[in-house]
Amino acid sequence: MAIVGGGLVGLSMATALAGAGLEVAVIDAQAPETMTAAPYDGRASAIARGSRRILEGAGVWQQVEVAQPILDIRVSDGRVGRPASPFFLHFDAEEVDGAPMGWIVENRLLRQALAARAAALPSLRVIAPVKVENTVRDGAGVRVNLADGRALAARLLIAADGRGSRLRQAAGIAARSFDYPQSGLVCTLAHERPHNGTAHEHFLPSGPFAVLPMTDGPVTDRRGDIHRSSLVWTERRALAEAAMTYDPARFANEVERRFGDSLGAMRLVDRRWCYPLSVLQAQRSFDRRLALIGDAAHVIHPIAGQGFNLGLRDVAALAECIVDQRRLGLDIGETAVLERYARWRRFDTLALTAVTDGLNRLFSNDLTALRIVRDLGLAAVDRVGPLRRFFMRHAMGLVGDLPRLVRGEPL
Repeated sequence: MAIVGGGLVGLSMATALAGAGLEVAVIDAQAPETMTAAPYDGRASAIARGSRRILEGAGVWQQVEVAQPILDIRVSDGRVGRPASPFFLHFDAEEVDGAPMGWIVENRLLRQALAARAAALPSLRVIAPVKVENTVRDGAGVRVNLADGRALAARLLIAADGRGSRLRQAAGIAARSFDYPQSGLVCTLAHERPHNGTAHEHFLPSGPFAVLPMTDGPVTDRRGDIHRSSLVWTERRALAEAAMTYDPARFANEVERRFGDSLGAMRLVDRRWCYPLSVLQAQRSFDRRLALIGDAAHVIHPIAGQGFNLGLRDVAALAECIVDQRRLGLDIGETAVLERYARWRRFDTLALTAVTDGLNRLFSNDLTALRIVRDLGLAAVDRVGPLRRFFMRHAMGLVGDLPRLVRGEPL
């Protein structure tokens, strides 16, 4: 088994398969120590309950050092410099079973946990840094030729090499994509008051403004423990680039203008990152002895923080298809295996892509008529208990035809 791409989704796939006893090689152009260093990725991921089960089944979650439980989610509409609309949607974990709906984990810590788990699996090799020169896929199997002259043989090739996937392009798999006129500003904020495990999704005319709870930071001054949250600020590209240049005091002021003072005074912790936003959907998720997972197959808007969760569900479904085939003593690279995977993932992928894109378009404007409709819609869902609980279970990744890992069962 060869996996090209050693990021979050690629290594999750590798640890799940190697933990089930398969021989796996992961190839990446970047050194592992580069991808686990603090400057590489400033984002934090919202890990849904179903996604945590996947990571537990892969032996990764046990390596995560700290994770902040999400106990409440508050969705509101607003304008810059004005109070949020009185109509909002509130998800409370106590309404389901009292357990967290998800967890916020810094991507850096996830990468370190994945690296630790990979190092502990004797059947998993990480080959990096090295580029893939080319691949040959035929009825006999797959040959992966590396830029340093080495070659690997495998029964199946998995592309986890991101939105610009060279493997997808080399296979002639077309992809529909477009760029949003938005960028995502990401950083860590410190604030005076505790967040109490509440995640905020505040919709503004320029895009969603999310403040996600993180674990408290260390004592750095006389103010005591730092209460921390991760900021994901979607903004028009020109304004996002300008905000990257603001001094820390002005940046904090702009955050408070958009979010309010419910968490007290805010300040920037360390540096900021800025990512252009886009959407991408591969026309198919497999080719001969090739499967696409994660961003190689689909990229969605970061609204609601579902991108990594979607990739993990790819991992759970494909891993189950492969392991089931192997237990029968059959070729894991057969087209029938990949067709099963593609059918399984198609509805979830297309539905979530449409929902996230639609929500971003619905809320990223200041049209009075639409503002009234969406505020009334939020209030209506908040009042209808069964509907609200359905959306909560969907956000937790517990709706649909669930793979064994998502159900908390071993592969």
